Amino acid sequence: MNKRFMGVIAAMLFAGAAGAAEVPAAFDAKNCRAEYPKASLMNEEQGTVSMSFLVSAGGDVKDSKIDKSSGFKNLDKAAIKSLSACKFKPGSKDGSPAETWTKVDYAWKLD
Repeated sequence: MNKRFMGVIAAMLFAGAAGAAEVPAAFDAKNCRAEYPKASLMNEEQGTVSMSFLVSAGGDVKDSKIDKSSGFKNLDKAAIKSLSACKFKPGSKDGSPAETWTKVDYAWKLD
């Protein structure tokens, strides 16, 4: 089966209790992609998974969770695994690098 897919990432800002003084972590969506699971390709599964990542002041993911499923376990697991391995630009609090939570939506689409 020769299907093209496109993973779309949308980073959403998450302001914590610190309010405007907190800037969430971010990453380069062009260099951080998840590989479409083969079973999901064969079954033509599509959907958007919403996730949260706790990013250290050094830019590494310390924790992750799925906020809203795509509706398919394979897509959810592939997105969280791949994006957890990405290097993020650390967030900041009061202008200094800091551990922050950030939200990311990853859309699995077949063309």
